[in-house]
Amino acid sequence: MPCIYIPPENRFKYVWKMLIPNKTAHILPNDSAIMEVCRDTHSVTFQCETQENGNIIASVKYTVYATTETETKKSRRIETGQSRRTTTDAILVFVMLTGIIVTVGAIFAMILMILHWAVVKSIWESKSGQDNQDKKLANKSSLRNME
Repeated sequence: MPCIYIPPENRFKYVWKMLIPNKTAHILPNDSAIMEVCRDTHSVTFQCETQENGNIIASVKYTVYATTETETKKSRRIETGQSRRTTTDAILVFVMLTGIIVTVGAIFAMILMILHWAVVKSIWESKSGQDNQDKKLANKSSLRNME
């Protein structure tokens, strides 16, 4: 378990404590930034205080659960996580299908435009031709108004 530190780690003093409910904390002889622990038959909470010049600048707590407790917690997570996974999976499937449908539709529209390019081109030309005729008519009417 790492304590909070900034390199170089030897510039700080580390005080590790074992926290026991309803009792005073037991100070451990470990003075390094990292502490190794093994699981026991009951859970234990550890606290590390990072000190600089006698002042506590950071503190972190770790709870090391017993082997039986971790198995119980895992089974609870699996039970509650099942419903979340199915909801998330359903949303992902919906988004994927929607994306696929939109992509296929866009590709289909492009293929139709390519196959019927002559029709599309004539529509564009007729629209641009109408725009040009409208402009010519507007220019002629403005010239008549000037006279």
